[in-house]
Amino acid sequence: MKLIIIGFWGGYPKVNEASTGYLLEHDGFRLMIDFGSGVLAKMQNFVQPEELDALILSHYHPDHVADIGVLQHARLIQGFLGKKSSQLPIYGHAQDQHEFAKLTYKNITKGVAYNPDQKLEAGPFTISFIPAVHPVPCYAMRIEAGGKSLVYTADTSYKDDFISFASGADLLLSECNFYGNQDGKGAGHMNSYDNGKFAKAAGVKQLVLTHLPHYGELEQLVTEASSIFKGSITLAKEGLEITI
Repeated sequence: MKLIIIGFWGGYPKVNEASTGYLLEHDGFRLMIDFGSGVLAKMQNFVQPEELDALILSHYHPDHVADIGVLQHARLIQGFLGKKSSQLPIYGHAQDQHEFAKLTYKNITKGVAYNPDQKLEAGPFTISFIPAVHPVPCYAMRIEAGGKSLVYTADTSYKDDFISFASGADLLLSECNFYGNQDGKGAGHMNSYDNGKFAKAAGVKQLVLTHLPHYGELEQLVTEASSIFKGSITLAKEGLEITI
């Protein structure tokens, strides 16, 4: 598997950057994980809209879904220009029917409800889910292919159930919206110490901190998390490619 960070800011994108969006590739299959503000523009540095094979969503907050509408129009327009593509499946939970209904657009995209209690097969990927701790229904994911595993926390505060879910993962892509001296529980987010505790207990091979705050010195997040977790820790940044 190859992971490419497209956007990584929490809440909204910094100037000329993007909020949450990740491109995961394996055996030629291209899966986007979340699709926030600014993601479509930045994604085109790596893959064109009509070349995507699937998209999966953790939840429906705007910083994770804002660019879905423009993705739909991009595929529509490229079709008019002769670059026909099949109907794009967009996997999302059905606990918010108003938002879920927006995933289907003409014959361009099709909303496909995943059952969080069952594994989902999408191309070469097998995806498992666990409820996150967030103000709206949201799901963390464990994505497996080719004998490797990636765990994406989505937006959540810490809970012990994550440890067994992420156990032994090759890569933990984990939200870190708060510094160590801050308590993110009320907002449904983790801090740097939560991440260090989580990564150590789960025995993951690599930790990537994402959904980053807009203030402070971001390297402090790595310093704080590394006081607990002694493995590899990386800050998400646009264009970062990781082979898993």
